[in-house]
Amino acid sequence: MNEEVNKIITLCGKDWAKIGVEFIFLGGKQECENCKIKKTCLKLKEGAKYKIVGLRDGAVQECPLHDEGVVAVEVVELPIIALVDSKIAVEGAKIHYEQRKCDVYDCSMYSLCHPIELNNGETVIVEKVIGDAPEQCRKGHSVIVAELRRAEE
Repeated sequence: MNEEVNKIITLCGKDWAKIGVEFIFLGGKQECENCKIKKTCLKLKEGAKYKIVGLRDGAVQECPLHDEGVVAVEVVELPIIALVDSKIAVEGAKIHYEQRKCDVYDCSMYSLCHPIELNNGETVIVEKVIGDAPEQCRKGHSVIVAELRRAEE
């Protein structure tokens, strides 16, 4: 992924505006409704994971959600690491991500099968096939680890 091309300028809480910090954007809140600068914050994709890769001028803006205020940062959306059916995990393939129905909550791979960044049925592109799953699926599914990216709408 070319980070220069994919940088997004947004705002984040001053206290955690540090290069390397990763976060999942949870979406706007009711307090954002009347904010004059909400477009800068709310252009991120809800549920997506981001990494701060640059800091802007450091001017602090007031924010009802962040007591310390917010500052401008540069972020990139991070790839999603997930287990994908081995039959459809082909680099460059556009697929509809389907979460497996699974009740083995203590499985070490549960979070890879159910990445919080993705919604069921969301269209993604298989950027890279990373390799075999860390262990055999206890439900018998044939899965591999892949790096996914949301398809542009």
